[in-house]
Amino acid sequence: MKNINSEQLNLMHSGKGFIAALDQSGGSTPKALSQYGVQENQYSNEEEMYALVHEMRTRIIKSPAFDSQYILGAILFENTMDRKIDGQWTADYLWEQKHIIPFLKVDKGLAELADGVQLMKPISNLNELLDRAVERKIFGTKMRSVIKEANLKGIQEVVKQQFEVGLQIFEKGLIPIIEPEVDIYSADKEKSEQILKEEIQKQLNSLDKDVKVMLKLSIPTVNNFYSDLMSDPHVVRVVALSGGYSREDANQKLAENHGLIASFSRALSEGLSAGQSDEEFNTELGNSIKEIYEASVQ
Repeated sequence: MKNINSEQLNLMHSGKGFIAALDQSGGSTPKALSQYGVQENQYSNEEEMYALVHEMRTRIIKSPAFDSQYILGAILFENTMDRKIDGQWTADYLWEQKHIIPFLKVDKGLAELADGVQLMKPISNLNELLDRAVERKIFGTKMRSVIKEANLKGIQEVVKQQFEVGLQIFEKGLIPIIEPEVDIYSADKEKSEQILKEEIQKQLNSLDKDVKVMLKLSIPTVNNFYSDLMSDPHVVRVVALSGGYSREDANQKLAENHGLIASFSRALSEGLSAGQSDEEFNTELGNSIKEIYEASVQ
């Protein structure tokens, strides 16, 4: 497998811990900052907004609580990848200073709802972005679609698009995280998950034997529903998104699914605030990380 760091691949496959999702971007950045206590009147343009969000992420990453004892990887978005922490590119800082594997969010958001799903918008600059990711020593990528209802045609389209783009990513020497999120508020969530698993398995069965992917899925309605996907030779790891659950609820549900580990975003940063002293911030983050870790290794 060209360019793929074998140490990182082995760590991601069998290490203990979870993935921190630090990848809110575009439209979700103001919300992420607001939860952190930075309001929209505190910045006047996009550049100032992204500088503030980089400060927040730098504070998280540099915290002593953000430790490879608990955290296997961190998902960044493009703007964070292209910035530095203490003079090092963010991905270099993560791996060299923290021994935490860097990922990159590559999707450009969701298309309009059709056939009960939201596909990814076209990723116009994907090749250029992937080349830059390789240059920045990124290990893998993440891209999200959303399933709102158990519509066979829609779910097939989601999985087909995810794997087509995923193969393009793998060809560049990166491990794709395939993320077809099932809306936790969907009326027929369990039925959607049944269709989704069947479609993922079909795609996995069609891959060349050396192709590796990761899966990022909503915590299933039926415990351990994705166990057989975890044992597929193409699958490096199956991780779970928090999907709108509170951290407490997400952790409780996650702990009931053996082998499934967290890749939480909002649930990770819940309770963090710009106004906290470093001691308060590190304590809050440390508690959050330990709780998510415990749920991931149950």
